[in-house]
Amino acid sequence: MAVSEEAKDIYSAPAASGGAYILPSPHPDSQRLAAGWLWLSFAALVGAGLFALLVVLARTPYVSDLFPSVDFFRSALVVHVDLSVLLWFFAFAGVMWSAAAPPKWMPLGWVALLLAVAGVVVVVVAPFVSTGGPIMNNYVPVLENRVFLTGLFLFACGVGLLAMRGMLTIQFSWFGGGRSGGSLSFGLYTAAIATMMALIAFAWAFATIPFFVRGMPYYEALFWGGGHVTQFVYTLLMLVGWLWIAAECGARIPLTPRVANALFVLGVAPVFFTPVIYSLYETNTGANMEMFTQMMRVGGSLAVVPMGLAVVIAVWKRGYPDHAARPMFAHLMCSLVLFAVGGGISLLIKDSNTIITAHYHGTGGAVSLAFMGVSLVLLPKLGFRQPDYKLSHWMPYVYGVGQLLHIIGLLWSGGYGVQRKVAGADQALHTFGQKAGMGLMGIGGLIAVVGGLMFLVVVYRAMKGRRN
Repeated sequence: MAVSEEAKDIYSAPAASGGAYILPSPHPDSQRLAAGWLWLSFAALVGAGLFALLVVLARTPYVSDLFPSVDFFRSALVVHVDLSVLLWFFAFAGVMWSAAAPPKWMPLGWVALLLAVAGVVVVVVAPFVSTGGPIMNNYVPVLENRVFLTGLFLFACGVGLLAMRGMLTIQFSWFGGGRSGGSLSFGLYTAAIATMMALIAFAWAFATIPFFVRGMPYYEALFWGGGHVTQFVYTLLMLVGWLWIAAECGARIPLTPRVANALFVLGVAPVFFTPVIYSLYETNTGANMEMFTQMMRVGGSLAVVPMGLAVVIAVWKRGYPDHAARPMFAHLMCSLVLFAVGGGISLLIKDSNTIITAHYHGTGGAVSLAFMGVSLVLLPKLGFRQPDYKLSHWMPYVYGVGQLLHIIGLLWSGGYGVQRKVAGADQALHTFGQKAGMGLMGIGGLIAVVGGLMFLVVVYRAMKGRRN
């Protein structure tokens, strides 16, 4: 689709007085590296979508009886969660960091990408080549076999090199300044810092868990602290996406770059308590886990609430954008709505039931939609074709409505006491309310999968042939 002169004006419109919230087109070398990470994120989503379909069907009443065992559901869930959250999110972080960085330390960037690719491949094939049961711990569920764990380690090494390169190369102004994209670059830099802190947390936990701890308690302690820190990474990247998409739609963010930078500092500041928590509280203790929970509960909203409100005000004043920017606008609005819903549901969490699942499907879906919206912005900047307008316009609404139905079903079922991370007969769906809630969950999940497939079609069509 050809971009009109009016649309080009939208893309270059200043987002706020004192500086723009739009990153310039990357250097050709950076384009190629960012494109590599985009292909990896695309592949992760393809795999996640396939496993998501199996997960949804394995939890849907009556349909779930067709599957052979609960372990089938759990193994599929492990791979789906890791692909759709950890691997997809950090692969797309690679897209953003690579696009924002000048062409320096390029060998480091390519080594990081190769390690990450190897990690994703090994994670996907692990269930078929090695034995080892699923462990349904929080944040990074695992299959307890060496092949799967090796895949995670390779991916973590790639992410570590990726974040290190981002910290070495991404340029920004501490005080905002007037340079285009300065605050976005600073936001990406804070996300790289948080990523390094998450890796430090994983390493610290690995080194300090007592040797006699095994199984579920071991992996829960191993990934608990770093898992909480990764939520800050995702949030910071999502905020960069919100600001960038809003600016691309022609909205004027009511924040100076200096204030935006201060909010990014607030957003990353809590992660620096990570070494303090590990120093004061033993790794595999309830006190350690509670401190990380409080860190996220208190610090998680410091940046996202004011910056989210600023974006809402900006798009409200801007109004419905012109034709070419409407797909990006749709992604932004659906992301804001899902994050608000997911954040609100967090206030209802009391027990370990599907209300927790509803919460993180809201916030995780919001991050995904923000990344999908950024991909529409980046595809032409990386030398690919302009995304298909109709599909890219309707995709966020299909995905967003599906996720909302999915969330409502999980919230409804959690109110009736349905437990998380179970399937088939283990769900104990005895009442009409329980069955109706999980049925709505299944319908919404399938609709969301359709929305995700629409996104994959949009990206694939744009990427299958370069403009230059």
